[in-house]
Amino acid sequence: MNGKAGSVSRRGVAGNEDALSTAVEPAAEEGRADAAYRFLRNAILSNELPAGFQAAENEIAARLGMSRTPVHEAMARLQEEGFVQILPRKGILVKALSPADLLEIYDVLIALEGAAAERLAGGHVADVASVLDELAARTADMEAALRDGDLERWAQDDEAFHDTLVARCGNGRIRRMAATVTGQSHRARRLTLHLRPLPLGSAAEHRAIIDAIRSGDAAAAGTAARSHRSHARDQLVPILDRLKFATL
Repeated sequence: MNGKAGSVSRRGVAGNEDALSTAVEPAAEEGRADAAYRFLRNAILSNELPAGFQAAENEIAARLGMSRTPVHEAMARLQEEGFVQILPRKGILVKALSPADLLEIYDVLIALEGAAAERLAGGHVADVASVLDELAARTADMEAALRDGDLERWAQDDEAFHDTLVARCGNGRIRRMAATVTGQSHRARRLTLHLRPLPLGSAAEHRAIIDAIRSGDAAAAGTAARSHRSHARDQLVPILDRLKFATL
């Protein structure tokens, strides 16, 4: 996690030869593309494929046990979401994130999640009660994980909360726009998970969002959602600056 990460090639990343060794064999070609996308995305999020990792398309396909077509589709999706850069005739390069990138990503998330919360509170979604139940369940899971000292599980439950907020707000464009940046924010937060103070106030901020949506107060819901993401940004970016991480 430093300024030199982008120069590391596939052959120079110790231990990452095995990161693509799991075969993925869904029945349909469309299912293969989805499986390849999920596998590669998860490997990037978990830093099994770190910034600077590079591999050819045919090599990835061989290691996943599938043809190049679904791998190419998966790579295109990952490039659209900012995870990788497709290099002509060379395959993919996992892109690094800088503090400046994260500031831009959080600007987008703050706006989109605020709008999503406002829509949920404003009566634009028919099954808002089930959305609230899911948001509350994810928040309770976060608290349980934190009590157990399991930060990895906490992070997964926290991500599920935010993903649910935008995915079920009733606006497909908000959902699709958020999908292009949420993965990158998840990646940065996972990489710095053990560098930040314990997230003791996060569940309370989630509940403020839930309560505002339940009360039908769109303005309060939007404000609570934007404030929550702003707090996360204001905590994360200074840590990167202080530790002199040029890239993640």
